[in-house]
Amino acid sequence: MSLTAQIAKHFREIHFGGNWTTSNLKDNLADVTWQQATTKIDSLNTIAALTYHINYYVSAVLKVLQGEILEAHDKFSFDVPLIQSQQDWEKMLNKVWADAETFAKLVEQLPDEKLNEYLADEKYGNYFRNLHGIIEHSHYHLGQIVIIKKIILKEKDK
Repeated sequence: MSLTAQIAKHFREIHFGGNWTTSNLKDNLADVTWQQATTKIDSLNTIAALTYHINYYVSAVLKVLQGEILEAHDKFSFDVPLIQSQQDWEKMLNKVWADAETFAKLVEQLPDEKLNEYLADEKYGNYFRNLHGIIEHSHYHLGQIVIIKKIILKEKDK
């Protein structure tokens, strides 16, 4: 298996399952309602904001993989669209799953040599660093989502 295929597999696993942590976004978000996704706990981000934030960077690099320019700014990465219904929440999740699968397919198609090339600009580092950074970033925020979900469910049981 090529290195890019292994990276794509790892990326898919954080989204859809099969990784060694046995935790992934799709399973953890499967039973989250739109009300839970938008519940604010103290100063923590909402589940919806974290989900949007994870996908913000996936979507930005996806465009680069599709031959477009990199257009992402940290200041916009938590600008989650208004979610006022289950349909709004599911629309966001469907975009997350579709972007993730397209992203993984395009990474699989990259030649391994591409991993040493700069992604968009030298200041961002190479493809390898960025692809692994997205996976690490997703795991980091998945952990937050899991903890926030537990807090929300515990508060519900009171």
